[in-house]
Amino acid sequence: MQVHRREFLRVAGAGVWLAGLPDLRALAAAQSKPNVILCMADDQGWGDMAYNGHPVLKTPNFDEMAARGLRFDRFYAAAPVCSPTRGSVMTGRHPNRFGCFKWGHPIRPQEITIAEALRKAGYVTGHFGKWHLGSVCKNSPVNPGAKGFDEWFSAPNFFDNDPIMSRAGVAVPTPGESSMITVDAALAFIRKHAAAARPFLAVVWFGNPHAPHEALEPDLSLYKDQGQKLRNFYGEITAMDRAFGKLRRELRTLGIQENTVLWYCSDNGGLPGVGATGGRGNKGQVYEGGLRVPAILEWPARISRPRATDVPCNTFDMYPTLLEIAGTRMDRQPPLDGISPVPLLDGRMESRPKPMGFWDHPTGGVATPSKQWMAALYEAQQAGREIDNPAHLFPDAGRITTQYPEDSFPGHSAWLDWPWKLHRIEKKGEPKLELYNLAEDPNESRDLAARSADRAKSMQGQLEAWLLSVVRSLNGKDYR
Repeated sequence: MQVHRREFLRVAGAGVWLAGLPDLRALAAAQSKPNVILCMADDQGWGDMAYNGHPVLKTPNFDEMAARGLRFDRFYAAAPVCSPTRGSVMTGRHPNRFGCFKWGHPIRPQEITIAEALRKAGYVTGHFGKWHLGSVCKNSPVNPGAKGFDEWFSAPNFFDNDPIMSRAGVAVPTPGESSMITVDAALAFIRKHAAAARPFLAVVWFGNPHAPHEALEPDLSLYKDQGQKLRNFYGEITAMDRAFGKLRRELRTLGIQENTVLWYCSDNGGLPGVGATGGRGNKGQVYEGGLRVPAILEWPARISRPRATDVPCNTFDMYPTLLEIAGTRMDRQPPLDGISPVPLLDGRMESRPKPMGFWDHPTGGVATPSKQWMAALYEAQQAGREIDNPAHLFPDAGRITTQYPEDSFPGHSAWLDWPWKLHRIEKKGEPKLELYNLAEDPNESRDLAARSADRAKSMQGQLEAWLLSVVRSLNGKDYR
């Protein structure tokens, strides 16, 4: 039985217990919780925002949100590429814990997701846009529906204009600009549930501004004095900004903006050649330019005045934050890397209470050609068939067949204990260490590892203890 939100609040507030509605108390608890919308760009660097000082880009809607909400000036993606960071949002865990090393690696079915957790707390859940944590085909163990989403309109990877999308496993040709079709699908879900008794979680993951950049003419015209490559890149960000603005305005039209958590960020640092980063390096690197991303949170009921914060936060903080806000806990919760910065929302957190670790494992990515895969799915379904290609379905996503050594941590890892950041780079033999003071050297240009050997050694010990815990999770010990 569906109860309209306003009527439900009136009844629950009066303390009336209606016979035949035994779930009213549970609904009352759910109704007091905020709606949640998590938005994420694909390959937008920290500097790819007008409000962060970009001299060319036009991002009026993002600028307005940054001026009204909580602006994170030192927000980090958990990984320097897309799929792992998305996995960190879903789980609150570093993605190497579940084998999501690079792009195209799926989430493990054993992992608990934010959609599953909030659904337990009474939420209705939806995913819209880029998934890239597994399949968008029916009967896959790692499609959005299998990981807690009641409704989904998704693509296996980034997507450009006029894509074929998957609506709960059914291929749907969808004309329109990439970002706008994502927002329109999310808004159909939001409108449906805005006045319902249950709060909603909407995960809105854009396909822009991932290459190839294919901006529409009205957006290209804003950047006539730029080269064609930059015009298309900037135009895609402006189109995303416009779609995001439509989403924000609709929340006000529906009258739900006050108690809606709207959280925006990107999945990794800026693109080389076109993007603007927040420091040294670019996408794919563990230096600041590959990890630092734009992020803004708006929740008028809780954040009544605009603020900016330098407290370091991470995409894996989203899961524990939202669980605390929703007032729920999960049984058999595996170890989290994220913390809940809820006190930060109230201006009561001046520093991060726990360091954060990063680890770019040398395992390569897995090709996920969204356009070709979705065309194949559409063709098959038009012929009355379903895709049975294991590469599209990830049927073995939960199998743990490799045991990784616990005395070696190859690749590039880092330990951020503000303002100090230690890099550990292991290729062959003894790892190389680099140490930077980000407050004094934001570009990571002056290595202090030799000069501050005791600090470097202490941080190395902490980092390697964390790396060992990650390997043990990777080997499946969290699920036993």
